[in-house]
Amino acid sequence: MPVLSQERIGQLLGDYYAFPPKLLRDQLATYLDMLLKWNAKTNLTSIRDPEEIVRRHFGESLFTALHLPACTTLLDFGSGAGFPGLPIQLALPGLHVTLAESQNKKAAFLREMVRTLGLETEVYAERVDKMPATRCFDVVAMRAVDNPAATVQHARTRLNPGGKIAYLTTVADSSRLSSAIVATLPVPGSTRSFLQIFS
Repeated sequence: MPVLSQERIGQLLGDYYAFPPKLLRDQLATYLDMLLKWNAKTNLTSIRDPEEIVRRHFGESLFTALHLPACTTLLDFGSGAGFPGLPIQLALPGLHVTLAESQNKKAAFLREMVRTLGLETEVYAERVDKMPATRCFDVVAMRAVDNPAATVQHARTRLNPGGKIAYLTTVADSSRLSSAIVATLPVPGSTRSFLQIFS
C-alpha cells in the first residue's frame, strides 16, 4: 500500500495544481514512496512528513509547471531529490528535462526514479559548469540554491536566446538578481515562497 493514496495526493495538491489526472497522482504516489525509503538512509530532504512533502515539494514544483513560459527544453539546476524538475516532467511529458545534480547519492536516486517511472528525463551527474558550452535551454529552473546571485549568473549562460529563469525563492525582492523580472507569483499556501520568472 502506498504511504498516501493517489486520491489524498490530489486533495493536497488542490491549491497548487487543480485536478491532477490519475496517472500523475499515481506517479507521484510512487515518487513519494521511493523518496521516503531513500530518505531513511540518504538525506534527500529535511522534510519527513509525507503530506508536507506533497505540498512543499510536489505542489510548488507543479505550480511552477503551470506558469512556465513556452519552452521545449528545461534544465533543473541543482536538482537534489528532483525538485522542481521531476514533477515538471511528470506534468509536461513532452518537455525535454535535464536534472543536473553533482552529488552522487542524489544523482543515483534521480536515475532510479527516472527508471522506475519509465521517463526519458536526462540525469546529468556533474556540476552544470562541466556541461559543454553549447548546451543551452529554453528555461533554467532553480530552487533553494546556496548562492542565488552567483547561480543566477551561471544559469544565464545556459539560456537559449529569449530563454527564462524560473526561480522558486523565499525572497520576494530579487532586484539584486535581475532587472528583467517578468512575473513574481506567490506560491499558494505560503506567506514566504514565490515563483519568479525572469531573463
